[in-house]
Amino acid sequence: MSQYALEARNLTKAYPGFTLGPLTLALPSGCIMGLVGENGAGKTTTIKLLLQMLRRDSGSVALLGEDCSSQTASVGIKEQIGVVLDEVGFPECLTAKQVNNILKHTYTAWEENTYFSYLKKLSLPLDKSFGEYSRGMKMKLGIASALSHRAKLLILDEATSGLDPVVREEILDIFNDFTRDEGHSILMSSHIVSDLEKTCDYIAFLHKGKLLVCEEKDRILEKYGMLHCTMGQLQKLAPSAVLGKRVSPYGVEAVVERSQLPSSMEAGPVSLEELFVMMVKGETQA
Repeated sequence: MSQYALEARNLTKAYPGFTLGPLTLALPSGCIMGLVGENGAGKTTTIKLLLQMLRRDSGSVALLGEDCSSQTASVGIKEQIGVVLDEVGFPECLTAKQVNNILKHTYTAWEENTYFSYLKKLSLPLDKSFGEYSRGMKMKLGIASALSHRAKLLILDEATSGLDPVVREEILDIFNDFTRDEGHSILMSSHIVSDLEKTCDYIAFLHKGKLLVCEEKDRILEKYGMLHCTMGQLQKLAPSAVLGKRVSPYGVEAVVERSQLPSSMEAGPVSLEELFVMMVKGETQA
């Protein structure tokens, strides 16, 4: 078995006014990777390219060790991938019970008991139609379905969106339990950076179609820090040391690369959210 659940190499997709890539990332088996970026950064396009829902312009994709360069994954591999997209696409007339009746004839490894166990855990009604569900309930049904056919790789696009904080926490616990099996992996995009910070082992940060960072979360947090200083002190640093800054009457806050600081300066911790905001803003600062 490949040491990577998912590999993308030099992946590109061009539209008028927007180009994704070239994008290279690898998700090790047994890990969770968070895909983060502002609206329009290319997160959903990336996920659809990985799933062969869009035709890529160039590059290669491997899922669970199978090369999908021919643009098509085998049926066996597709069965081992659980997918929850931003819009969960069940027909609005179906109930959760009827979804089970369909999916047990769709997936050879469908686990009915697992599915109903998740419905109970997530407080989902069995006989209410999907069209009557709130957005959060629709997401929960999508997640329950994705986790009930022995998937080895989950690919989730904004799967915690629309969920209240208590339910989000419960879902994140389910994801962590899922990846305790080293053969299970998750790629999840989210606008909720605090969810990714709590849950993910790796972070991939997209901005305007370009991959700015793809690294272990702990290494990112070790590599960068928040520096509180004066403008004069900041101007003495190498430009490459400063990712972004925020100036106020009380001084300067700057996200910096720790290794480029002189020994007389020490940066404090920085959150992923602060880091990404500063990286984006830093592009427009002198």
